[in-house]
Amino acid sequence: MDTTLDRLADFIAATRFAQLPEPLVAQAKRHLLDTLGAALAGCDSPIWRECRALVAEEGGSTVAQLWGCAQQASPRQAAWLNGVAAHMYELDDTGGCDHSGAVVLPALLAALPLATQPVDGRAFLTAMVVGYDIGRRVLEACGGYAAHNGAGWHSTASCGVFGAAAAVSCLLRLPAAQCASALGIAASFSGGLWGFIHDGSHTKKLHAARAAEGGVQAALLAQRGISGPAAVFEARWGGFLQTLAGETQQPAALTAQLGEVWKLARCSIKPYAACRGTHAAIDALGLLLEQHAVATGDIARIVVGLNPFLLEMCGTRELTSLAAAQMSLPYALTARALYGSAELASYDDSRRLSAEAAALMARVELEIDHQQGRDDEPWVRLETVQGQQWQQHVAVPSGSPANPLSDAALRAKYRSLAARVLPAAQVQQLETLCLTLDNVADVRQVAVLLATR
Repeated sequence: MDTTLDRLADFIAATRFAQLPEPLVAQAKRHLLDTLGAALAGCDSPIWRECRALVAEEGGSTVAQLWGCAQQASPRQAAWLNGVAAHMYELDDTGGCDHSGAVVLPALLAALPLATQPVDGRAFLTAMVVGYDIGRRVLEACGGYAAHNGAGWHSTASCGVFGAAAAVSCLLRLPAAQCASALGIAASFSGGLWGFIHDGSHTKKLHAARAAEGGVQAALLAQRGISGPAAVFEARWGGFLQTLAGETQQPAALTAQLGEVWKLARCSIKPYAACRGTHAAIDALGLLLEQHAVATGDIARIVVGLNPFLLEMCGTRELTSLAAAQMSLPYALTARALYGSAELASYDDSRRLSAEAAALMARVELEIDHQQGRDDEPWVRLETVQGQQWQQHVAVPSGSPANPLSDAALRAKYRSLAARVLPAAQVQQLETLCLTLDNVADVRQVAVLLATR
């Protein structure tokens, strides 16, 4: 019987580089570079250092490179720790599972030592594209981002594990039957809740890591003959969609235009160190400030009209932890107005906890716009103490495929982040390697350049 799972497994096992459109390959290399930059910056964080200490205490084999340091670990541990780094500062890409880069790439690079022969850049990029594709398709089958995340699941974890399993299965050239088992096993590894949003706790930083680790483990178990349930996507009790998305599921999305519409093509590269839900509003406020040359002291109010889902997700004013601040739309706008940017430096303790930031954030007001749907971007109105008012709406935020970062902006972002950990020459070498990866004979060169000396 030709099931949905069979078709997905055949796609994972059979997809080859020659099938990928040239613009998609170029985009994949951009996302690789962007993810590695975000991850290297994440290696310069206290949370990551604590996680690395845990990995060191566990011990085990040392064949996979840990990024941003000299140590190695087991493939599972490397996928987990590098996933923590990639999602640490909210600078990784979005629009896939949601944060596909932070899930798929740690899993793939951790699995490199397990390949029976060197993996060339074309095979690696193919596996990357397949991972992005499957992770996004699972999210769409759950009803889409707003429905699935609105129900309390964090899709980076709950759907990302499928993307990681698919990517590693493709990289290791598993036969279709084992690819099917890997997806079935991944379904039981799925999880991840939005509970962190209420107190700024750190679990969001662990979700990409757990999905990457679970994907590696699922593929390796399948390779050893461990079976996963064949009816994982069927409308039966105990199935993934039936359990996690019983009321919103759209199973046809799993295979709709499979191999024709590539989901990586819809993914975005983030210019700001904040939740993607804040980006359109940051863009809108930036346009208003640039167009009207309003001084910070002349701002009476910044009013944002948004939908209830975005208010629930990004309406927090809790700034005690960096994790909380990066989910705060009021602070993102405060940072843009006060510091000129919502870049990572604007989230330093000295800036986000300053009296000036508190005073300006008190003038940021969020109100429900009942005309907006759950996927609509907010509008921003800037009001001055002189009584002037201007309103702006950005429908397609910067970094989106329809409004992409320039190559110069992408490279500048990568360099500023990678330089936190690596010397300048190594930063440049890694950049060149990523952007020419389709001509690289052995991707292990990437892992070497991600290590400190």
